[in-house]
Amino acid sequence: MSLKLWQGCSVATMLPNPAVPYGLIEDAALVVDGALLRWVGERRDLPPELARRCGQQHDAGGALITPGLIDCHSHLVYAGDRSDEFELRLNGATYEEIARRGGGIASTVQATRSASPEELKTQSRVRLQQLLGEGVTTLEIKSGYGLTLEHERKMLQVARELGQEHAVSIRTTFLGAHAVPPEFAARTDDYLDEVLRMLPLLQAEGLVDAVDAFCERIAFSPAQTARLFEAARQLGLPVKLHAEQLSDSGGAELAAGFGALSCDHLEWLSEQGAQAMAKAGSVAVLLPGAFYFLRESRLPPVDLLRRHQVPMAIATDCNPGSSPCSSLLLMLNMACTLFRLTPQEALAGVTRQAAQALGLPDRGVLAPGKRADFVLWDVRQAAQLSYALGANPCIQTIFNGEVR
Repeated sequence: MSLKLWQGCSVATMLPNPAVPYGLIEDAALVVDGALLRWVGERRDLPPELARRCGQQHDAGGALITPGLIDCHSHLVYAGDRSDEFELRLNGATYEEIARRGGGIASTVQATRSASPEELKTQSRVRLQQLLGEGVTTLEIKSGYGLTLEHERKMLQVARELGQEHAVSIRTTFLGAHAVPPEFAARTDDYLDEVLRMLPLLQAEGLVDAVDAFCERIAFSPAQTARLFEAARQLGLPVKLHAEQLSDSGGAELAAGFGALSCDHLEWLSEQGAQAMAKAGSVAVLLPGAFYFLRESRLPPVDLLRRHQVPMAIATDCNPGSSPCSSLLLMLNMACTLFRLTPQEALAGVTRQAAQALGLPDRGVLAPGKRADFVLWDVRQAAQLSYALGANPCIQTIFNGEVR
């Protein structure tokens, strides 16, 4: 198999190096060998014998190349929308009030249950294509709008099929413990028993890469979450957690105790939670779209996360109720403007740190031996990716070593 060469570019490798922002290499070259990167460095240092073996040579025209973007928290597969609730919130109703009246997640559950697999895929494909158009090469998709074995399976199967039909790597997360469905009203423990029955069946069908839960006063308690995580551990599945979004429930400490890949939202994260996450190596996934859309006022404690050196990822949280967004580039800007991340932190949050949040060490940086997932951008400085509202300077995406 012949090698492929990209040159005439600068490369933000995103390798961690305090002395080199973005891990930037000016006048760079990349050599691709199949689905992997063979060589990355300054063009003048490219070994001549390696260059001669490159059957395809691409002039990047001065583009900036970054790793393929990674959206590490999404609920992309769902049916319907919740624009009516958007209007209710603007007229004064809170997220919790809407949820307690049977709206919120429950309304999306009804629409998703009613949709056929093909209808669900058709609606979800539109959102996926928008993300792919912005250079996303890896995407996490959660279930959680079915809340029965039949419909959770349907969601996860649709997510798997989207990954098979498009040039993207999709990781599926079982979020059966997202909400208590109407048929189990006031019987949360009974519903959790049903979730525990679903999990091994779906895992045996190859539909589950990780397990998540919504640990919050309107959803599942820490004790109930611990039951689920123990079951996941017995099956060898990694866990993630919606934690500390509406209150400090101690969810981050609980998840860290199970070696969670990530804890997500975290507006109410405590010092003890941050310390536990740092010790466990759990990534803090920040979701500025939900913060913005719900008009929240309590910021996630970014300085606390920095102080304890907790890695920070950024994701769309694409969902119909609190973040109807399919633009990861917009999340870069929001992470900087709302949460005061630096552009370098934000870009790391959708590359290197997002890969860690999914337990995928083979991507998120550009280095020999890593996956050949990268994006060519019509910008000259990496900070421009976080700067321009509504802009999409993506020129070309390479997925698995092939032009997408």
